[in-house]
Amino acid sequence: MDSRSLVPSVPSLALPIAHMRSVFQPQDVERRLAKLPEREHEHLRSTYERMLERGPERFQVKPSGIPEMASLYAQLPNFSEVLDDVRRHVALAQDSRDGLEVTPMLLLGPPGIGKTHFARKLAELLGTGMSLVPMNSMTAGWLLSGASSQWKGSKPGKVFEALVDGQYANPVIVVDEIDKAGADAQYDPLGALYNLLEHDTAQSFVDEFAEVAIDASQVIWITTANDERAIPEPIRNRMNVFEIDAPSPEAARQIARNLYASIRAEHDWGRLLAPELADDVIELLSGLAPRDMRRALMTGFGNARLAQRDQVRVEDLPRVGATGRGKIGFVQ
Repeated sequence: MDSRSLVPSVPSLALPIAHMRSVFQPQDVERRLAKLPEREHEHLRSTYERMLERGPERFQVKPSGIPEMASLYAQLPNFSEVLDDVRRHVALAQDSRDGLEVTPMLLLGPPGIGKTHFARKLAELLGTGMSLVPMNSMTAGWLLSGASSQWKGSKPGKVFEALVDGQYANPVIVVDEIDKAGADAQYDPLGALYNLLEHDTAQSFVDEFAEVAIDASQVIWITTANDERAIPEPIRNRMNVFEIDAPSPEAARQIARNLYASIRAEHDWGRLLAPELADDVIELLSGLAPRDMRRALMTGFGNARLAQRDQVRVEDLPRVGATGRGKIGFVQ
């Protein structure tokens, strides 16, 4: 499927390079639409009509240079190895017309350590969109690949939606808690990944609902898991596996500082609060998983404002354990 330049590379600017890439062939859609019975499959008919109306071209973006990632290394100190890998892939795509190809990755680590947050930050860094596919409560095989239009209530899968309904040919798709995917004898929720994680076969991925070939070869795949033993070996072998450790005590304190600053900057009410946290508050927060830090801080912000103070105090935070999982443990 073809691609052509949309925005020229300007090395002196921190702008993404964008190309347009076709994610499907309109003639394939027209053929499928022409074969539909007059008064049947209205959902499928509207899907084909929407595809033709929007057209096949989507933005394929990549950074115009190797991005400055110091802030990400500071925010996500326990993801340094993964960030190093991303920088290598970005470097390969520079000074060429090639798109950015990132080897699918599996992030292994305890809950709440920031794996999904990392994926969101990566999508922001690369200038593309992100779709989250939570597998912890899903058992149907059509979650990624769609369900046949012959079934009542059927619909396209998440990959089709991200590429056809989205803006990008190379979105970040996060398969969250892949080790929690349920399966029965008839349906395998991960079955589509055998083709989607291979570049060559992903170029002609067929969603079972639309039955039209989609180019999913540029998708940036991130999967997360707590236990790799529950993931089929052929799927693990298609990915780079990174074990994400809990942050060291000092790194955890820095995460707390960064999180406080980012939440404060994102809200207008942040201007009413002090620019920095007290040391005893940082120490208490550093014993929590990053996910729980955010919840604790939001409680702290609210309690500080109720007391008409500009400083979050230890007593403003929830008791340890009330935020969820409590302490995460540290790498010494």
